[in-house]
Amino acid sequence: MRSIFTLFILFAATLGFAQDSPNIRTAIFAGGCFWCMEPPYDKVNGVLETTSGYSGGHVKNPSYDQVSAGGTGHAEVVQVKYDADKVSYSELLNIFWHNVDPFDAGGQFCDRGDQYRAEIFYGNEEEKKLAEESKKKVEAELGKKVVTQIKPAATFYPAEAYHQDYYQRNPLRYKYYRFRCGRDQRLEEVWGKGKSKSKS
Repeated sequence: MRSIFTLFILFAATLGFAQDSPNIRTAIFAGGCFWCMEPPYDKVNGVLETTSGYSGGHVKNPSYDQVSAGGTGHAEVVQVKYDADKVSYSELLNIFWHNVDPFDAGGQFCDRGDQYRAEIFYGNEEEKKLAEESKKKVEAELGKKVVTQIKPAATFYPAEAYHQDYYQRNPLRYKYYRFRCGRDQRLEEVWGKGKSKSKS
């Protein structure tokens, strides 16, 4: 016989009050300016949240000024919280590749320096395997060596509040920055017109 608590849980689930799925996971990607890496993921079914931040360096609790100046080892990154029952890590990787220049080792687009590098931070061996396989596929598709690095996930530090959802809160400034930076133009050069998965 089911307990009252069990019946309550089943009832709550039918009303949408169930706890998070055990398949809620996070992924971390660096693709240059973190403002530009939120939009491609935010509209994906299964992505629950994106957070701009910093990762991969040696300075604890870094500020934007510290990271953007260089020397902290951190990259601007986006942390993607997603439901693995609805979207796979491989799909997230595909979105990542189509929103970066995989041949640029000096930054991304108009943003120069190691802090703007493109990088995949894997959380476990399965993610590492999938990331490496996806990198090989990109090299085969584009016929050129990819310089984007794949490294173990490090501590993620959320960026300051004014950076979060910047493209939504400051659409005109965001679009101007993105255009001036030549991001979409370069993505079309790399991936072909209409093939980029960017969501500006």
